[in-house]
Amino acid sequence: LAAYHEEVVGGADVSKDHGVSFGEAIKVWARVAALSFGGPAGQIAVMHRIIVEEKKWIGEHRFLQALNYCTLLPGPEAQQLATYIGWLMHRTKGGLLAGLLFVLPGLVSIMALSWIYVLLGKVSLVQGLFFGLKAAVLVIVVEAVLRVGKRALRNNVMRGIAAAAFVAIFFYDAPFPIIIIGTALLGWLGGRLEWRPFLSGGGHGKVGDRQVADADSLLGEETPEHARPNLRWSLTISSIFLALWLVPIAVLFVWLGGQNVFTQIAVFFSKMAVVSFGGAYALLAYVAQQAVDNYHWVTAGEMLDGLGMAETTPGPLIMVTQFVGFLGAWRSPGPLSPVVAGTLGGLLTTWVTFAPCFLWIFFGAPFVEALRANKALSAALGAVTAAVVGVILNLAVWFALQVLFAKHEHVRMLGATVDVPVLASANIASMALAACAALAVFRFKFGMVPVLLASSLAGVVYVLVGGNA
Repeated sequence: LAAYHEEVVGGADVSKDHGVSFGEAIKVWARVAALSFGGPAGQIAVMHRIIVEEKKWIGEHRFLQALNYCTLLPGPEAQQLATYIGWLMHRTKGGLLAGLLFVLPGLVSIMALSWIYVLLGKVSLVQGLFFGLKAAVLVIVVEAVLRVGKRALRNNVMRGIAAAAFVAIFFYDAPFPIIIIGTALLGWLGGRLEWRPFLSGGGHGKVGDRQVADADSLLGEETPEHARPNLRWSLTISSIFLALWLVPIAVLFVWLGGQNVFTQIAVFFSKMAVVSFGGAYALLAYVAQQAVDNYHWVTAGEMLDGLGMAETTPGPLIMVTQFVGFLGAWRSPGPLSPVVAGTLGGLLTTWVTFAPCFLWIFFGAPFVEALRANKALSAALGAVTAAVVGVILNLAVWFALQVLFAKHEHVRMLGATVDVPVLASANIASMALAACAALAVFRFKFGMVPVLLASSLAGVVYVLVGGNA
């Protein structure tokens, strides 16, 4: 791919201009990947600190330009941002390096934890660990609602979109893709008609503490030769990655049939990769809805355990899907051993989740300027972000029902049947842990990882002294 890119686009190797060797880039991207804790906001901040402030590879304006483009895309924006910058610095091989390294630590960590989960899950120590994690994860999701809401809900129209999204998904089980498509179309229309409420959202502002001008960066202000729009190159590279993504799915469908768990995993998570706008928390509501209620790959409690794993390991938060795919295949192994089937299911999930990310970047990055200048697209992004607040709120409510109460009952509200908690089944220990985690996050401003670790330790102590997880 890199050789073909040289032939089609032409020009000297950009690394000779900015002075950053590919070997040095490997070390830097490995460091970024190892420190990529804290969800998208934390990961983007780490990338900005290392790439912009410390190494000065690119400047502030170019970093934000790339970030705003990645926000428009389905998929994990931090991983796509790494791919974009890697491509900008060292062509296709640089984008592949940065994107793959960003995923690798999370892939290895989640796979190891998945093995521990299915092989040692009944051990008291492990039960206590995940009991504590669940309470802290609930607080972190609530914090995400408030954080995204503060940025996205800047007027009553945006608040109305968020409320409508919550009602649609909580009361009527509206599919997540329909919510995203509907709000995106509404925002696009609002942008085209230049309605004021739709022109104030979307995008990112200042990211780091120190701002580096593009002219003062190693890459400079000029667009590298290989980064200029080239339709032939974009169509070729997109065809390659489209085949890498879809051909394995077609092979599974023909070989194993549509009802096989591996085919279902490949198809479902491929659909998810196309509609995964709004960040990992919004997407998890859709995954939980389908994986728990439709496919029965995981239980609600296991979904929470997987999110706890993803929160405490480096890499994109969406790596929780690997755990879901692992358990789905582990429960329906066919002729394989459960652990082998689970491992293959987890790897398949990761492949179909992230292969499209490289497709979006390599095809569209050269045209990013035109996309950023489009008011209608920016307005669509703002509307989607507002809807995401309602979707994440639904996720928080769903998690709270599972973590804080052992039993639920169906009641009719607004013409729909919804689950409400049975108050007598309240889990006092979980409530106490969640309250302590909330105090640490909202009052004392502790970081996410220390809160998760402390809550896990408290859960272990509680179970070891005889508590019921």
